[in-house]
Amino acid sequence: MARLKHGEYQYLDLLKEALEQGIRKVDRGTGIVLYSLFGKQTRYDLSQGFPLLTTKKVYWKGVIHELYWFMSGQTNIKYLVDQNVHIWDDYPYKIYSKKAGEGKVAKLTKEEFVEKIKTDENFAKKYGELPRIYGEMWRRWPTKTPGRTIDQLKWVMQELKDDPDAKNLIVNSWNPEYLYTMATLEDASRFPICHNMYQISNRNGKLSLQLYQRSSDLFLGVPFNIASYALLTIILAKIAGLKPGEFIHTFGDVHIYEDHIEQVKEQLKRKPKPFPKVKFNTDFKSIDDFKPEYITLEDYDPYPMLKAGLTVAGGLYDPKTGKMAG
Repeated sequence: MARLKHGEYQYLDLLKEALEQGIRKVDRGTGIVLYSLFGKQTRYDLSQGFPLLTTKKVYWKGVIHELYWFMSGQTNIKYLVDQNVHIWDDYPYKIYSKKAGEGKVAKLTKEEFVEKIKTDENFAKKYGELPRIYGEMWRRWPTKTPGRTIDQLKWVMQELKDDPDAKNLIVNSWNPEYLYTMATLEDASRFPICHNMYQISNRNGKLSLQLYQRSSDLFLGVPFNIASYALLTIILAKIAGLKPGEFIHTFGDVHIYEDHIEQVKEQLKRKPKPFPKVKFNTDFKSIDDFKPEYITLEDYDPYPMLKAGLTVAGGLYDPKTGKMAG
């Protein structure tokens, strides 16, 4: 019997293809060059291990706390800051800094801003919010009826229970009313929704999940996204009383930023190690029962981390300045 090729090579092959064949593009608003592919897909059989990449260390603590932040419907970065997870600090700080530049608030360094989020409840409530981010869209989608929201994730799980063969089990984060120049200035989200829709399906007693990601930072963001949505698949399978099936990752624009190229070349020299495993150490039966501490990661032995700068791109474009608005 032929030996199965390690699942991580799907990701590494994408890196290589983007590096060698990606179309050169320039990110509007930042001017940063990237090398882009379009319309790609990878698939991970979750019975073959948990796809936390091994050719560089992936920030597991960030993965699990961010996913809980989404699943619990939160929109304020204070929860993440309190867990010492800082992957979302840049976006509210960008908004705050614009106000500071207009003289509306006191100027703060990013470190000072984050410390105030951590220590000042009123400041965090006012300046730590990222409205219309994933948690809100998943759990409290706004409707035209005043006061009414839709809990898409809860609905999907109930629909799966009521109709195991359902084909409509979709959670969507892409709401044109709030995005880009489709939105009014006052309603426009300052954060670009990237992983914008996922669908689950019962496949002969196994729960599979397909993510559509319209824009993907291949080196920095995608390893995180793979782990996050693979973990979501496993959690939802447990709640549904099913086995984990596949995580299918479908990409729109998937790209390498120019300032990540040397790190990509280094990663491509590395041979994947066996994927780790995730296990539940506490039982739970619903979305709202889940807590990050209920998951244990086992046998993760990655290569060292490869650091690279985060490009805070996308959002509301201001044609007057040629930059993204804060």
